[in-house]
Amino acid sequence: MAHAVDLKAVEEAAHRIRSLAFETPVIRNSYVDELVGKQVLFKCEIFQKGGAFKFRGACNAVLSLPQEQAESGVITHSSGNHAGALALAAKARTIPCTVITPQGTPRCKLDAIRGYNARVIECEPTMDAREATCAAEQQRSGATFVPPYNAVPIIAGQGTIALEFLRQEPLDAIVVPVSGGGMISGIAVAAKAIQPDIQIYAAEPVGNNNAADVKAAKERGQLVPMARPNTIADGLQGRLGDLTWPIVRDLVEGVITISDMDILAAMRICFERMKVVVEPSGATGLAAVMSPAFRCLRHKRVGVILCGGNVDLDVLWPLIKAKIPV
Repeated sequence: MAHAVDLKAVEEAAHRIRSLAFETPVIRNSYVDELVGKQVLFKCEIFQKGGAFKFRGACNAVLSLPQEQAESGVITHSSGNHAGALALAAKARTIPCTVITPQGTPRCKLDAIRGYNARVIECEPTMDAREATCAAEQQRSGATFVPPYNAVPIIAGQGTIALEFLRQEPLDAIVVPVSGGGMISGIAVAAKAIQPDIQIYAAEPVGNNNAADVKAAKERGQLVPMARPNTIADGLQGRLGDLTWPIVRDLVEGVITISDMDILAAMRICFERMKVVVEPSGATGLAAVMSPAFRCLRHKRVGVILCGGNVDLDVLWPLIKAKIPV
């Protein structure tokens, strides 16, 4: 079945962003290997520009705009990493950028967004408020709206992770944090085109309200309306879109759901054992690999995306210090 993005689009994105986006390193940790009984290879998008994988898609989207359209600037709504990535990409092209952020967005992310010269407008922390504020500002300014995940340039840009990863290491599975599905869609399209037998798994936080729309959609074969998860993984509170859902439906083998306690335990391992800084969303893939549901699978070489490292320590430090069993 044809999807909105194919390998050619991902390869074109890789060519387009090659002078701006970093090729991120892959690391391993013997403690993690022994813990899960597999060889686990971590793709360190925490070292990407802006501190997260989002720069790839945002950069591809900004560089894809015709000059006349780009001059009016770009606009988006985001709780953090996409906003920072778009602001950084717009700065690289020297065009205006406006970001609508919900109240409660981590301070470190807001500081970064403003540091990239973007204009920040805060709104109520609901999707309706975000979309309405963004639409009104877009109409006023004529800026181009760049969605966080449900757009062809975004999906293709995120898919460049898979091109690099499979060139760097042989893998038989990849575990990808998921919310709106832009990253996992791009990775699945590229990875499956290069290596059809590779298996892709989504790592989905459920929060304390047990909201897991990706898992529900996979089980029922259709999108399932559901409240966003009330989770510490603030970067994983989106919802699958009309472009990302068909790819997840067709190319993702399974969904591993994880709790906030699972995420905190994975963060602790990243900090103490691996010596890398990850935000809660960034630790979600490791949390999934550590789960009994994944450990029982027969994969030998598993890729995990450490997707972001923008930690708000003012909020998370007390939690990280808690005595979490690992």
